[in-house]
Amino acid sequence: MASGGMEVIQSAASGGPNDAGLDEPKKMTREDWRKKKELEEQRKLGNAPAEVDEEGKDINPHIPQYISSVPWYIDPSKRPTLKHQRPQEEKQKEFTSMGEWYKRGVKEGSIGTKFRPGACENCGSMTHKKKDCLERPRKVGAKFTGANIAPDEFAQPQLMFDYDGKRDRWNGYNSEEHMKIVEEYAKVDLAKRTLKAQKLQEELASGKLMEQVNSRNKWGEEEQNSQTERDHNSEDEDEDKYADDIDMPGQNFDSKRRITVRNLRIREDIAKYLRNLDPNSAYYDPKTRAMRENPYGSAGTNPDEVSYAGDNFVRYTGDTISMAQTQLFAWEAYEKGSEVHLQADPTKLEVLYKSFKVKKEDFKEKQKETILEKYGGDEHLNVPPRELLLAQTEDYVEYSRHGTVIKGQEKAIARSKYEEDVLINNHTCIWGSYWKDGKWGYKCCHSFIKLSYCTGEAGKEMTNADAGEADEQPEGEEIMTKTKTLMELHQEKLKKKKKKKHKKSTGSESEDEDKKRQEKLKKALNAEEARLKHIQEIMQLDERKRAYNSIYESREPTEEEMEAYRMKRQRPDDPMASFLGQ
Repeated sequence: MASGGMEVIQSAASGGPNDAGLDEPKKMTREDWRKKKELEEQRKLGNAPAEVDEEGKDINPHIPQYISSVPWYIDPSKRPTLKHQRPQEEKQKEFTSMGEWYKRGVKEGSIGTKFRPGACENCGSMTHKKKDCLERPRKVGAKFTGANIAPDEFAQPQLMFDYDGKRDRWNGYNSEEHMKIVEEYAKVDLAKRTLKAQKLQEELASGKLMEQVNSRNKWGEEEQNSQTERDHNSEDEDEDKYADDIDMPGQNFDSKRRITVRNLRIREDIAKYLRNLDPNSAYYDPKTRAMRENPYGSAGTNPDEVSYAGDNFVRYTGDTISMAQTQLFAWEAYEKGSEVHLQADPTKLEVLYKSFKVKKEDFKEKQKETILEKYGGDEHLNVPPRELLLAQTEDYVEYSRHGTVIKGQEKAIARSKYEEDVLINNHTCIWGSYWKDGKWGYKCCHSFIKLSYCTGEAGKEMTNADAGEADEQPEGEEIMTKTKTLMELHQEKLKKKKKKKHKKSTGSESEDEDKKRQEKLKKALNAEEARLKHIQEIMQLDERKRAYNSIYESREPTEEEMEAYRMKRQRPDDPMASFLGQ
């Protein structure tokens, strides 16, 4: 049994005829291993030819064996190769060639007259089906009527470029477009030449050219020099005419063209980065030589008093903004066909810009009126400001701890909800403009009666006369006292004696009154303490649970209650307040 089991194991290990390719490689002898190593060393030194793979390409001998050799469990019969290290053909993406591009200006094809099988049942187009049709659903489709067959849509090709193809600037460029530009410049050049020839003919016909030639010959100058000078002047004129098409300053350094180069400065000027050496001051950009902020901002000096206050200060002060707006208007007008230039004809440009602004405002007003006439809604435009509607603004205001405005908007004046400065009944002053003897009145007529009619200066004279009579009354009383009889004088003396006796008797009563007053003051102090505790309890409650007017009383306080209030009143400015339990 044991021998039979060993035979089964050996047969399973050796495998059948189909598994011969998956056998492990045989173990090399020492001699074979030594020869193999010597061959590898000779190949690395270049004395022996390099090993060749199955495609006939040389294998670098310095490549490790685990990279070049094929694993034995895949196919041990294969020779060493690097095919598995190269891009696999089945995994390579096919990209569009560089010459292909989307078709432009494709003409519409001929419209079919009969319904074609496979077309849209609704419109008859071959490029989509009925469920994808964007045309209005017909009552009877084109499949059944065969009429009004829609044309086929043109489908653009699906292009898939590689890395270079996506970034090619000239991909899809038509070289014939450049020929149009060349022809345009050729026409301009031909027109220049014809104009020059026409001017020469006019000068020859008028005789001016001959006079110039004769005068120059008298001074010993040749015709050729005059002709070349004239041509040179005409070229300069042409350059001045087309100066608008020159590149922006700083980009073209041709000495023949009359343009300035940007970032030029006088070497005697102080450099921007030397104006303030504080590293936390304005930032200086060395690449563009710009310092936008004010370098003297931390010093607190006025920007108007400093020779240089930053690039932004120069950029947004004076007429710089209006100048930029007019320049922008000149560019837009030039693009639309109006030949205006800021430097060449500033007056014309200014007049044109002013008329443009007036017309623009008129057009906006007319447009607004037409929209309101058509749709209405004028009442929604006449709404109060947003601050009044929402009772809040976004204006920044900074207050001190005392409530005064430090920075921002000034404190608004509180206005009354009642009408102010309303003059009635011919008065020139309002009610309350005059005060005398605890009464309010009108200043214009000194009348103390509200809603009365104004009497002017006559009313002032009447009130002054009444006041004079009132002052004269005490003198009349003195006169009356002089005419009193002896009996009346005797009675007055008796009354005075009785009053003196009464005062002596009330001396003892005053002591009793002081005691009563102190008792009342004690009661008032206790009541004040109870009132303060009650107020503290009420203030701890929520406002919604607090009773209406629970803290206020409508009766007039007594003298003792006022004295108790003054004694119990808390004074936070008192230096002994902390010792009194506050």
